[in-house]
Amino acid sequence: MTQKQVKRIGVLTSGGDAPGMNAVIRAVVRTASSQGVSVLGIRRGYSGLISGDLVELTRRSVDGLLNRGGTMLYTARCMEMFTEEGQEKAALTCRHMGLQGLAVIGGDGSFRGALALSQRGLAVVGIPATIDNDICCTDYSIGFDTACNTAIDAIDKLRDTMQSHERCSVVEVMGREAGHLALNVGVGVGATCILLPERHVDFEHAVIEPIRMGRLSGRNHHLIIVAEGHSSAQDVAVKVQESTGMDARVTILGHIQRGGQPSAQDRVIGTQMGCHAANLLLAGKKPTRLVISKDGDVVDCDMEEGLAQKKDLSQSLFEAALAVTK
Repeated sequence: MTQKQVKRIGVLTSGGDAPGMNAVIRAVVRTASSQGVSVLGIRRGYSGLISGDLVELTRRSVDGLLNRGGTMLYTARCMEMFTEEGQEKAALTCRHMGLQGLAVIGGDGSFRGALALSQRGLAVVGIPATIDNDICCTDYSIGFDTACNTAIDAIDKLRDTMQSHERCSVVEVMGREAGHLALNVGVGVGATCILLPERHVDFEHAVIEPIRMGRLSGRNHHLIIVAEGHSSAQDVAVKVQESTGMDARVTILGHIQRGGQPSAQDRVIGTQMGCHAANLLLAGKKPTRLVISKDGDVVDCDMEEGLAQKKDLSQSLFEAALAVTK
């Protein structure tokens, strides 16, 4: 198959939304359109692929997407896609609509669905987009920078009340079982301590002792960042109050971290990744690839091999966090 034989590709967003997904969609559509290839947008992820909820996307229909959060194609988690029957229905839609390739924007679960379609003859390319930044083979996932900025902005505002009332504020951030968001946010706001699922610490030494020492030196407020995969923020607040007598209040930032206009970084990298993904599909091969950020560049790797990798926290950032919170 040559590049000229590729006539139509599809694009979908799946799983949790992330700021910058629209930038990827826009780049896929405009890159394909510039080479005379039509693009169908699949609405509501794999659910829409199974049910046939598709719409033609053009250069004009993706105008104004760069600064919009969320995803114009909507997104959903589709349990049916984990079944053989659901996978076959999705593959049948692709064949019926003449799709020769599919760009899948999402996280780990989304790419598992893409692999199932590749086994049924479809060319698939994955673009990592998750605020958790937990896709193993890539340094960066779309949405992470915006989520960090959103959380930091909210905590900066919270600090005013925390200082005024001489409280300890325990803030829970998202990330599932990954602590990348919590670590970066914690360093960015100057937290007293950061509790991460990847680094289990002695609570007395890591949390209570810094608060006691800080109070002795005249500090009247403290901030603890808790990754949702580590423990309950409420449990942490109870322990702090019982051990120090300090008023400890809980704030769970929740889904506010997924919203808002994407940052410059998410717009730029989203555009780069979308262009790269489209070009892989337009090459006319049968790739099963992941578009990734590696050492400051946008490249691609085998999807199965990429998903099999492990990803830990940045050790240098973790050490810096320990140094500045002592």
